[in-house]
Amino acid sequence: MDNRNRDRGTIKWTSLMLPEHVEMVKKVWEEDKRIQRPILDEQQKDEISFILQRALHDSLPIEIKIYNGFDFSTYKVKTNGLDYINGKVQCVKVNFNEKLNLNIEDVVEVRVI
Repeated sequence: MDNRNRDRGTIKWTSLMLPEHVEMVKKVWEEDKRIQRPILDEQQKDEISFILQRALHDSLPIEIKIYNGFDFSTYKVKTNGLDYINGKVQCVKVNFNEKLNLNIEDVVEVRVI
């Protein structure tokens, strides 16, 4: 369906809708835009693990792409530690010194920058 038609319908009927209904309609549209989690094969998982270990060992900055439930988030980070038991990557955002604990399961792509 064309987005213009959907938007026109919202504009047309919003004045007759309660604010709660408008919010619910927006949430439904956001869920329509939801991206499915990609399924990684063993080779891709091994490659991600190798790059994470190399970045940790050599203190290399990396760009890490994470599936966040609806879409993807990309961070430029330096890894501080890998906790395979709890499934976490401890890292710090480059230029921001903000600590992050990311789930290894959510990592979709890693590359050295």
